[in-house]
Amino acid sequence: ARDLQVKEKNEKYHTQQTDGDSFEDVGDAYENIFQETAKPTDEMNKSDPVHLMDVQMAVFHCADSFLKQLIVTKLSQCQYALPLLIPNPFTQQIEFPLWTFRQINKSWKTKDDTGKISSKFQPMYKAETPMVAFFRFGPASSSKSQLMNSLINKKHNTFFHRNCPGSSRTRVLMDGVLEIAWYCPSGKETDRFNHCVAFCNLHGDAGDHETQLDILTEMASVNVAILPQLDKKDKSMTKIQTFYKGSKPLICLLTENDSALTEMRKGKYKIGLKARNQSVAFEEIRRAINNCLLSTESCSFFRLEDMAKYYNIRVDEVHDDDCRKGKEAALQMMTLLKDKDLTEIKESFLPCQGQLWHQWCQKNKELHRPTLGELHKGSNIEKNKSSKQSEMQKIREQQQTFNMSQFVKIFIQKLNSQAGNEVVYFLKWLGILLDDYTTESVSVLLHEYHEKWSTVLSLKKKHDKSQQMTAAQVKLERVSEKLQAATFGLEHILREIAQIYESCSSVRKNKKDLKFNFSSFPSLAAKMMISGFPLELMDGDAAHVPLIWVTAVHDALIQKLGDKRVYVLSVLGIQSSGKSTMLNTMFGLQFTVSAGRCTRGAFMQLVRVSEEMKTQLKFDYILVVDTEGLCALELVGRSTRNHDNEIATFVVGLGNMTLINIFGENTAEMQDILQIVVQAFMRMKKVRLSPSCMFVHQNVSDVTAGEKNMEGRRRLQEKLDEMTKLAAKEEDCETEFFSDVIAFDVQNDVKYFAQLWEGSPPMAPPNPDYSTNIQELKDTILSKASNSNGIKLSQFRMRINDLWNALLNENFVFSFKNTLEIAVYRKLETMYSDWTWSLRSAMIGIEDKFYNRIANGNIKVQENDLLAHMRKTKDQVEKSMMSYFKEQRDKEILCQWRGRFETRIKDLHDDLVKGTKRRLDEAIEQKKAREELDRKRTDYENKLFIRSKELALSLRNIGTDELMLKQEFDTIVLSVKPSAPTQWKAIQEITVFLSTAILV
Repeated sequence: ARDLQVKEKNEKYHTQQTDGDSFEDVGDAYENIFQETAKPTDEMNKSDPVHLMDVQMAVFHCADSFLKQLIVTKLSQCQYALPLLIPNPFTQQIEFPLWTFRQINKSWKTKDDTGKISSKFQPMYKAETPMVAFFRFGPASSSKSQLMNSLINKKHNTFFHRNCPGSSRTRVLMDGVLEIAWYCPSGKETDRFNHCVAFCNLHGDAGDHETQLDILTEMASVNVAILPQLDKKDKSMTKIQTFYKGSKPLICLLTENDSALTEMRKGKYKIGLKARNQSVAFEEIRRAINNCLLSTESCSFFRLEDMAKYYNIRVDEVHDDDCRKGKEAALQMMTLLKDKDLTEIKESFLPCQGQLWHQWCQKNKELHRPTLGELHKGSNIEKNKSSKQSEMQKIREQQQTFNMSQFVKIFIQKLNSQAGNEVVYFLKWLGILLDDYTTESVSVLLHEYHEKWSTVLSLKKKHDKSQQMTAAQVKLERVSEKLQAATFGLEHILREIAQIYESCSSVRKNKKDLKFNFSSFPSLAAKMMISGFPLELMDGDAAHVPLIWVTAVHDALIQKLGDKRVYVLSVLGIQSSGKSTMLNTMFGLQFTVSAGRCTRGAFMQLVRVSEEMKTQLKFDYILVVDTEGLCALELVGRSTRNHDNEIATFVVGLGNMTLINIFGENTAEMQDILQIVVQAFMRMKKVRLSPSCMFVHQNVSDVTAGEKNMEGRRRLQEKLDEMTKLAAKEEDCETEFFSDVIAFDVQNDVKYFAQLWEGSPPMAPPNPDYSTNIQELKDTILSKASNSNGIKLSQFRMRINDLWNALLNENFVFSFKNTLEIAVYRKLETMYSDWTWSLRSAMIGIEDKFYNRIANGNIKVQENDLLAHMRKTKDQVEKSMMSYFKEQRDKEILCQWRGRFETRIKDLHDDLVKGTKRRLDEAIEQKKAREELDRKRTDYENKLFIRSKELALSLRNIGTDELMLKQEFDTIVLSVKPSAPTQWKAIQEITVFLSTAILV
């Protein structure tokens, strides 16, 4: 309402000049200028326009509780004052909208006497701060609200005042309204106040609003009264006298007095405002307030929640039954967390989403992406696949055996038993209470993390590689793990329900301790989505899409809504580039925002298309997909590139339109990622995709950036097209242009946004130009969407399945920075094959020579002999490698793989030498065994001949009984039969060099 432009129906201005006027006959200047010589025409003589604050309050009075909360939250983000006590326009009862303040959080920095700066982040409904109360008695020539603005932020109208555009002489709904705003220091010398201070402004004559005045002055730390020249017998003086004699500090601002800052008695000041330099007067007011706040004897603290204790005001949370029941249900869950260690809560209450789920995800990726070592085993591929599937099923069985925590049971029971506003209140209350429960501990852990990180940086600067450095890094990692464990919100509860559902579905049976069937869980998630809550599409911790769960939730959505058409809008960008803020501003959503990595994984949320807009659009909902930031510092060293490329390909593939969000004007990082996305799409030919994208450059202050960057946009187009051609050549496709894969018009699909804030946080208001840019972007998106039929929910469900399965099967391209890297790597692999073949062929020749030597009787083979014979070939290969890495055009890219390939060549050489030595030793053993066998055979034959001869002589004079002769001969044969050589070995499995060479 602050920026509404009130247009007059007829903007004619009155003039006294008639058709007969001439330049000579113009009348007297004094009479025309200083005397009223004519009355305005009827068009101009009309009532004052509607006061803009009346518009704001009218909307507020007509809104339901959830819209009121959204209005107040947005006002707070815009650094505007918030309605704290509101007279009902019909009954005049004072209302306190405590519920509307529940989502307001602020951060600030304070500096103590030693100069140490400490940070705070708190929900404002529970923050204990000093409160300065401003009110006036009678009419005032000076604007109280304008004066307060000068104390909080000179450049921003925190409180709407009489000189603001859209103000008028009369107002209907603002008298008696008490507004509040907070000053949050930044820990700098320029801070006006050293601590967070609440400023309250009572609109209208305080004498006419005694209830509000009594509450305000009782809770205030400092009272500031703006006074005209009052008569001693004036009824307002009774109140002033009470304040003057009371213990609380009082500052009287006299509109008809020109005196400087004067302390009348301890804690009681007066300052004249009439005909004085405003800067001087405002500085005196600031000093007086600071003096009062520094007085520990009289300074009390104000807490927003405490205002609900007054019996004569209506508190929305108390009088709304749905709100009260929702809070009671949420508190019932929170009692289970009492006195629990925050870092162990997820492990205790949400066990299914922990280590077992992460193991299952890893096994699933290994199942779809076998390693080279597994491929080498040839016929064992199916066996390995079956083994992994068996392991995955065992993990599911382990998940299924976990007892469901009482915490999750109550959550499911409440969702099942509640309906309408009650369930929305319950979910919002639970989110608020969980944030409240975790905020303090997370702040402590963040402080600890900062200290540990500072220690590590200090040691790194000293190039310290001692045990102290190792110990510091270990401690830092432990704090990081604690920080991860301490994050606990609604998304984690839903993730647990998702894993319970997936495990039960996999083993096809319900949990023993579950009183309701697990098949109802997707319906609960669908119910939440329809109520406006986001659903986790990709688990940010495991970097995995729970397909069984996501599919089931979509089925439940279709069952509840029908197979509606949706237009999928996704966003992609570097960490902290303002993705969630942009979506929240554009669609009124509430994705988590702040500096750093807020969003983990990907979330989707439904935005209903209004009946009015359905005449222009061919779909029923916009499905918004918000994603985590790419290039996150937290993931450095943890396969960041693979993770970023995977999520980028997934998000761009899902969306009908993807907003590529860039902070500033440099597109280099996103260019690289988009190249990988394009090549991945080319490789995933079975998934039919038709994505499009727009580039949004945030924080560009130059209004002519679009015109000035035409050359940059042309180069962007050329670079993307060039890389697309290279990718097409690599993947044997006929694609020539980037827009052939991802629809993109460089002339119309690049937008430039003004910076979000006007000034430095925490007191900087949003830039109105940013909102204008958002609206223009939204109009462009809807214009493009009007030409699209969108996609049915059932088709979107299938797209998620097809795209994720294709991503699981694709691993090669995701490990690279861009398409050029892939081409360079493939060329390097070709060279590697040549180098390895040189080593293998040389070793085969050497091995043949040694076999001949063994056959010719030389039965000594030393490893040094093999190394000496291979030295020449090895040196040639190493020289060729060195030359390749140094002299290639793309040597800057190649250098990252040099160490790895040198190690691979060395390992191959060593393996070839050891393998050949082993086979030659076996050949020698076999030769010795054959020689031993020949010797024993000869010896056996000689012995047999001698014994046979002796037998013949002994039987010469005996009869020729055939049977007896045979028995005697058999006896001789058995007595001289030799034993087999003990050194014989079983034949080993033959190694096939060719298959190994191909696979490597």
